[in-house]
Amino acid sequence: QVQLVESGGGSVQAGGSLRLSCQASGGILSINAMGWYRQAPGKQREGVALITRSGKTNYADSVKGRFTISRDDAKKTAFLQMNSLNLEDTAVYYCHAEVAATVWDIRAYWGQGTQVTVSS
Repeated sequence: QVQLVESGGGSVQAGGSLRLSCQASGGILSINAMGWYRQAPGKQREGVALITRSGKTNYADSVKGRFTISRDDAKKTAFLQMNSLNLEDTAVYYCHAEVAATVWDIRAYWGQGTQVTVSS
């Protein structure tokens, strides 16, 4: 069974930085796209950053220039470096990955979420 485990969340003052990690484990043949989403209280979950297997990245307009997504395929891990954090970045951050267990079994998985709280 594939699992995604996030870490690195916490509380930080505005202007600070955090680095989130998402490690995949289980029966994995390969990992296609990996991404980070977030959900603030009372709001819908939204996409934050995405990285393809080839390394192409996409970012939400609200985080461009401040957040950087990367991945280490050898460690089956994705990272989200978050700089210049502001109050609007407060949310639960979820890792998402498209994982191939076999060439025929490709599924999307979610992590359990990690809380990021930015204070003034």
